Amino acid sequence: MKRPELASFVLVGGCAYAVDLALFSRLRGPLGMDPLTAKALSFLAGCTVAYLGNALGTYRRRSVGLREYAVFFGVNLAGAGVQLLCLAVSHYVLGFQSAGADTVSGLGVGMFLATCLRFWGTRTLVFGVEGRRTTWTG
Repeated sequence: MKRPELASFVLVGGCAYAVDLALFSRLRGPLGMDPLTAKALSFLAGCTVAYLGNALGTYRRRSVGLREYAVFFGVNLAGAGVQLLCLAVSHYVLGFQSAGADTVSGLGVGMFLATCLRFWGTRTLVFGVEGRRTTWTG
């Protein structure tokens, strides 16, 4: 792993997170959509932005494919599961039930571990290591 690859992955992830957050806020707020539908749609949009950013930027693929997108989506679902698991263990098993503790476990520890899983999964399962071109940041 090279630093430019990690930097590019994090930059793309930040953009995808911004899309997820903005779309969820818009769907939930002014458009009045129910929270689960809004989150499902914003998660799908964020995954799509992250996939395209990684495919066309970080890992420099000339084409994008449905199979790779499906695997990428699965990796992102696994990452979301890691975040939920961290939150559930902290809140229900360890008994840390304050809003601050939930934030630290879900958005701190959970996000960090989920990002590690997503980086590994994207790098190895989606785009593979062999035949990679240089990233657009280095």
